[in-house]
Amino acid sequence: MKIALAQLNYHIGNFDYNTKKIMENIQLAKAKGADLVVFAELAVCGYPPRDFLEFEEFISLCEQAAQEIARHCQDIACIIGLPVKNEAIAGKDLYNAAYFIEQGKVKAVTRKALLPNYDVFDEYRYFEPATQFECIEFKGQKIALTICEDLWNINNNPLYVSNPMDELIKEQPDLMINIAASPFSYTHDEARAVVLADNARKYNLPLLYVNQVGAQTEIVFDGGSLVFDAEGNVLDEMPYFKEELRVYEFANKRLQGLTPIKQEAASDIAQIHDALVLGIQDYFQKSGFKQAVLGLSGGIDSAVVCALACRALGPENVMAVLMPSKYSSDHSIKDALDLVHNIGCKHEVIAIKEAADAFDDMMAPAFEGMPFNLTEENIQARCRGIVVMAMSNKFGYILLNTSNKSECAVGYGTLYGDMCGAIGVIGDVYKTQVYALTDYINKDGEVIPKNTVVKPPSAELRPGQKDSDSLPDYDTLDKILFEYIELRKSSKAIIEQGYDEQLVRRIIKMVNTAEFKRYQTPPILRVSPKAFGMGRRMPIVGKYLS
Repeated sequence: MKIALAQLNYHIGNFDYNTKKIMENIQLAKAKGADLVVFAELAVCGYPPRDFLEFEEFISLCEQAAQEIARHCQDIACIIGLPVKNEAIAGKDLYNAAYFIEQGKVKAVTRKALLPNYDVFDEYRYFEPATQFECIEFKGQKIALTICEDLWNINNNPLYVSNPMDELIKEQPDLMINIAASPFSYTHDEARAVVLADNARKYNLPLLYVNQVGAQTEIVFDGGSLVFDAEGNVLDEMPYFKEELRVYEFANKRLQGLTPIKQEAASDIAQIHDALVLGIQDYFQKSGFKQAVLGLSGGIDSAVVCALACRALGPENVMAVLMPSKYSSDHSIKDALDLVHNIGCKHEVIAIKEAADAFDDMMAPAFEGMPFNLTEENIQARCRGIVVMAMSNKFGYILLNTSNKSECAVGYGTLYGDMCGAIGVIGDVYKTQVYALTDYINKDGEVIPKNTVVKPPSAELRPGQKDSDSLPDYDTLDKILFEYIELRKSSKAIIEQGYDEQLVRRIIKMVNTAEFKRYQTPPILRVSPKAFGMGRRMPIVGKYLS
């Protein structure tokens, strides 16, 4: 039996697009001699559909698409993921399911049992967990088909009280197939491979695993579909961040013609780079947008976002707006122009001095006798926000936010100013990682000017301003933020590692106090195990650790 894995990029709710893509790949797999072609979790509708699942019409369109796929599935079988109705009155109205289709008909339905409800996942909001399990029989083979999380209850701290494979193994299957929508983070590929290998070893069965690829707003799916032998050795690894279809031959309880390979994992920074490029690309393509705009300050954050946007969209589709204030250095303007020259994007220079002065004059009677402070700094930042939003409105550009994770964490940014935008490109990338990204972008030649990298970071909103005036040095700040955000350590636990107590408490207070700002920022492309947004949900008025 020849089995094809189709690692594809789906579009949530775009049934015509998804159905056509699936049918095209059924024909491609058939042309390659496959007997069975396997698609990802919820491939028919895209993952995660969220509250689209609450619309009865949406579920009907899923079923119509599945039946259309079935009609075109002749002389080859397929497995597709989709939501299906729960016919029982008790429980949730839907199952996260998979159809096994053969000769134009749905021959079997597999339902997902383990419904993740943590981090970016919210499946128990919509789906009923399966309680009955049965293998699929095809061409004299028994297939234990599971859906994503159904294979993840295999560690020292299980989240669930049951395990679908413990039931399926009783039927003595010949191999396992797992269809998934497994989101990217720069640590997840390693954890994923370990979990899957542990399943292959535990049940002594070969395992074929197919993941989807592509970005759905803030969540990026990296692909990296995998094939294992019964000993848990990796036999093949499909590309990351790219679509692919590959065919594998299974006979005599083994995958034929494959020998164990050593996985060559890309560096964390290389993965983050590729994820961000794909994230920008898919956000624009799937939303029907073509051109981006961003404020280019001459600093490292906006330079990195500009470079990533040009790689994702083409430099001809990126507008960089330089908005010098009366405090901007000549170097900053030159650095920004050097980047524009290196990268070939469009640009405009629109000074904000007159606008900021006008606001200062307008507010002078109300502020009489009061000194210059953060208020006037924020007015300048909001002037810049007005300029880039005006460019967006006038020309149809989509605004890219350039705030990094360190800034987002401690609230070092101006609401309705530099924190505005449609999508946060590096809001899940710490400042120290931004520097590493710069090195990666420049690895084949200078793109981001050297002076942008080496000069002290500054918002340039007052004379001689530097980030270090308001923040600890980024090396220390980012380490403490990582302990608190990603590892969920308490202030006490962080202090016990040797960090200064006053500094730790100050940083954690800044993070918690800034929660109201993060609620009003754009969605952020997720690349870490714990990103701001849907993956980290905190109360604004909470007092714990403040």
